[in-house]
Amino acid sequence: MKECRPKFDEITSFDEFKKYYWYRDELSQICKSLGLEYRGIKQELNHIIEQYFKGNLIKKSSIKNRKKQVENITLDTPLLECNFSFNTKFREYFSDLIGVSRFKFNADMATAWRKVKSEKNISFTIGDLLKVYYGESDYAKYDNSACQWNQFFKDFCADECSGNYSNKLKVASIIWKEVRDSKNEKIYSKDLLSEYAYKLEAYRK
Repeated sequence: MKECRPKFDEITSFDEFKKYYWYRDELSQICKSLGLEYRGIKQELNHIIEQYFKGNLIKKSSIKNRKKQVENITLDTPLLECNFSFNTKFREYFSDLIGVSRFKFNADMATAWRKVKSEKNISFTIGDLLKVYYGESDYAKYDNSACQWNQFFKDFCADECSGNYSNKLKVASIIWKEVRDSKNEKIYSKDLLSEYAYKLEAYRK
């Protein structure tokens, strides 16, 4: 029997919370209702909720960070003190630094930069960001869970059995809701069509 996802105020720990799938908008609403910072990507909001369960309240930012321009950037320069941005200036800086013609910032670097800003981490340096680029640091990792629904729908459409239904998007979303709210792995399998056949009957060709 499917176990329904409980309401947030019925959940008593982050370990219990992370067993269920939550959309970014849901996470944002939860944070907003708790008076916490509610802006940011899914990974950031999950971190804020994790801290909430630990008793650490990350409040909504009310004061903008002061930015100090640093003329001579080195590996020891903190990101928050050099007006860092994913722009041409810093792309060229990293290109020269590691000796490549076309440097591209990766998803882990973007996640690390968001975390630095969120936590106002004045000790995180250009050198630390370079370690993230090389995969030598676990400071922050890109959260692929935001893509779970897209992969689920893609796998459903790739299943020849999906051709038995008149509205693939609707059918996939019905099954996804069941999977999302359960403790099961958030992936598509053919068995789900049998398990939830009673909910899909109206869409069979």
